[in-house]
Amino acid sequence: MKNSLRTALLLTALCLVVSCKEDSSTPTPVSPEEMASASKELNDWFQQEWDTEVALSPMTQTYLGDKTDYDKWDDMSKTAEAEELERTKTRLAFLKDSVHPNALDEATKLSYKLAVQQMEDDIADYKYRLYNYPVNQMFGIHSQVPSFLINMHQITDKSDAEAYISRLNGVNEMFDQVIEGLKERETAGIVPPKFVFPRALESSRNILMGLPFEPGKKQSTLLEDFAAKVEKLDIPEEEKNTLKQEAEKALLVSVKPAYDKLIAFLEDQATRATEDDGAWKFPNGGDYFDNALARTTTTSMTADEIHELGLSEVKRIHAEMNAIKENVGFKGSLQDFFKFMKEDKQFYYPDTKEGREAYMKRATMLIDTMKGRLDELFLRKPKADMIVKAVEPFREKSAGKAFYQAPALDGSRPGTYYANMYDIMAMPKYQMEALAYHEGIPGHHMERAMSQELEDVPMFRKMGGYTAYTEGWGLYTEYIPKEMGMYSDPYSDFGRLAMELWRACRLVVDTGIHAKKWTREEGIAYYTDNTPNAESDAIKMVERHIVMPAQATAYKVGMNKILALREKAKTELGDKFDIREFHDVILVNGAVPLNVLEDMVDEWIARTLSDRTEISDE
Repeated sequence: MKNSLRTALLLTALCLVVSCKEDSSTPTPVSPEEMASASKELNDWFQQEWDTEVALSPMTQTYLGDKTDYDKWDDMSKTAEAEELERTKTRLAFLKDSVHPNALDEATKLSYKLAVQQMEDDIADYKYRLYNYPVNQMFGIHSQVPSFLINMHQITDKSDAEAYISRLNGVNEMFDQVIEGLKERETAGIVPPKFVFPRALESSRNILMGLPFEPGKKQSTLLEDFAAKVEKLDIPEEEKNTLKQEAEKALLVSVKPAYDKLIAFLEDQATRATEDDGAWKFPNGGDYFDNALARTTTTSMTADEIHELGLSEVKRIHAEMNAIKENVGFKGSLQDFFKFMKEDKQFYYPDTKEGREAYMKRATMLIDTMKGRLDELFLRKPKADMIVKAVEPFREKSAGKAFYQAPALDGSRPGTYYANMYDIMAMPKYQMEALAYHEGIPGHHMERAMSQELEDVPMFRKMGGYTAYTEGWGLYTEYIPKEMGMYSDPYSDFGRLAMELWRACRLVVDTGIHAKKWTREEGIAYYTDNTPNAESDAIKMVERHIVMPAQATAYKVGMNKILALREKAKTELGDKFDIREFHDVILVNGAVPLNVLEDMVDEWIARTLSDRTEISDE
């Protein structure tokens, strides 16, 4: 199945004819004028081919605030996937044969390098295109449809409402494509483990609860969303009622059959599922997982190396936690302290509407406070604002505890830090600070919004991403506030460590499940034995590892690399080191692989040292 937004963003069409390729061993001198011309021509092609790719993805258009194909869904067929591969091959050939990188300015040269690397990776990875679970307990078309329509499909006039109805009418065909993809995966030996099915089925059935599917009940999730949006339109009541009736019809003739077919397929496939959880069960599963680790971390670290790094980091963080335990005067073992932190009511808001509102109010306050101190850390700040919002009820049970949604490029939607209020015992007060800093400010909002707002940078870079960079930055920004004196309460500092510990455990459990044949239960036990998090956290995390192999290893690997680069810069620059300049280097080019990030930091160190030498010579 097409990888939706991320693939559309990273597989930018790059059909480039800039100059005849010369022997790179004998570069021809290029004048500033020629370099500017070649760079502009290449960037024009980046934009042209970006536009071509976006035109093939109505859902990407909507994410970007473009209503051109507002009534359509993406083509998720096998044919569309194969056509995408051929486009990528053609573009890569043009890039390699027709573009001379030595004729480009530095920014465009980096774009060229990243584009070539990404395309080569995606072509090589096509053989693993079926190695995923398009419908699972975390995400999939069954939850993406309502989430997309509710959060992305805005209705500001009658035509928008009609486009929403057209999308409802298109759900049935789209689900047919998804089911064909699921069948193809099963033929290839790719079937989710048993635990996935009850959760995916529950989420699917929830969409069919209420009107118009169940007479006499309150409105279903989608009808409620549509009706609320239409009610805000400045059109006659008769037209509003007609639109609602058409939406109800579309829900019955397209959405219901689509979900019924998906539910029937999942119920049938569940009878053939096993309890084997790791990627090792796939054909050539070991090779696949090694490749997934390389793509996720953008390093050459092996599964064993990542596993051992995790064990080492868990040991270090436990030692720091023990120091806090002693500092607050707690008598007992670290496990006893974990139990105390898990169970003592002082660390949790009440499991009530008022308690959830209090959590959201304080989360907003934490973000607002950090907004006022950004000048201490950054030379530049994003233009886009950021808000705090609770995860919607229809998806809160299966969604993660917190996540970030980037702002719209046109400014019509701010960045959003989502906090999940479903299980209040999974959202302790002592983790609130670290969670808000990571998902909001100075975490994902800074790197994501600033990346989107970069000037003279191709769209595939503004909208693309490398998990080790983005999540490494997010975890690093949990630590920065400690250096600013933010975690003044020792329990909050313990919460920060608990969050870092969680990411260290991910290295152990992810590789344990996919390379060492750990069971789901062994993974859950490792989390509950080594962290203060709720068991519900551990269950969700292990199940996330299982359906997203390698993804969770990016956080700690990325954080460690950023910290190592910062320490290197501090050591070499001494009193010339400026944390704001360092962060600018990290953010100024948007998301990049960790090896490229290291090159950029090294170049900055060399420039700074050179500037200092020139000043001293004068």
